[in-house]
Amino acid sequence: MITRLDAWIDNKIIQNIIIWLFLMIIFIMVIQAENRFLVSIVLIGFIMPPIYINNLKILPLFFKNKFSLGLTLFAINILVFTVVGTCFLSDFFANFQWKMLLNVFGGVLLIILFGTALKLARDSFYRRQEEKEAELKLLKAQLNPHFLFNTLNNLYGLSVIKSEKLPDLMLQLSELLRYSLYETKETFVPLEKEIQYLKNYISLEQIRLEDKADIQLHVNGYDPVDKVIAPMLFIVFVENAFKHLGVLETTKSIVAVTIEIGEKAIIFRCMNTIDTSIPSENNLEKGKSGIGLQNAKKRLDLMYPDKHQLEIMQENNSYNVVLNLDL
Repeated sequence: MITRLDAWIDNKIIQNIIIWLFLMIIFIMVIQAENRFLVSIVLIGFIMPPIYINNLKILPLFFKNKFSLGLTLFAINILVFTVVGTCFLSDFFANFQWKMLLNVFGGVLLIILFGTALKLARDSFYRRQEEKEAELKLLKAQLNPHFLFNTLNNLYGLSVIKSEKLPDLMLQLSELLRYSLYETKETFVPLEKEIQYLKNYISLEQIRLEDKADIQLHVNGYDPVDKVIAPMLFIVFVENAFKHLGVLETTKSIVAVTIEIGEKAIIFRCMNTIDTSIPSENNLEKGKSGIGLQNAKKRLDLMYPDKHQLEIMQENNSYNVVLNLDL
């Protein structure tokens, strides 16, 4: 969700204005002259053209494999403004000295290199942000079909053995698809909607499993209102819990999901029983079953860098996921 402040920060014109104002303040503080403000304005007016000419016209040539042309124009840009600056100083002091030429050359070179470094740093930052957004969109695109594939498998199973459950199942499925298609376009969604999505999904699984499993969902702690989270982040772990749920002979299978909401953090826990007699079915990290889990890990790294801890453990006859998330 982009705020007005974010839009202002991302505006390149405003960024340039802030940088020039910052430089002008520095000049006013360090320049020793009777009219510091006027001298600072003149100095800013002098260094603006070579920087913008270099950043907008010359620098792109180096990225278009026109190195020789770019280097030539870079040198011409420095020399032209070195001559202009030297002429200005000569008229100001009514005396030309060769050291003026050297000093102005060094100053213009330093200014252009500083402007170049600043532009490259900013472009690199925006490029990384665009790559991150593109990867997130790709992961979301992979996530929704992955969920739909699993749900349609459940639908097929009910159509074969429990056709009377189909109406309720279709209603639950329509709510789930509506959320996954229309409510998850934003980078973050309200936490209460994400929790309701989990409730709908678990209700769907309860229809399918009936009395074969003990299914629990507990939400504790603070009110989820006014809290946001990356969409469809928890569902991957819940899906895997049901997909790899072991059928036990002596007791009911268990799926237990707990969400503890703190003031600035969330602890998500998901546990499901497994059938230890089928070890190949219990490794969620490998094969096609791990696609959603791999995506969830990538999204956590992108959306919550250094703000999450994910533990995935297999203990005896159960599979446990614990996710600590700083909001």
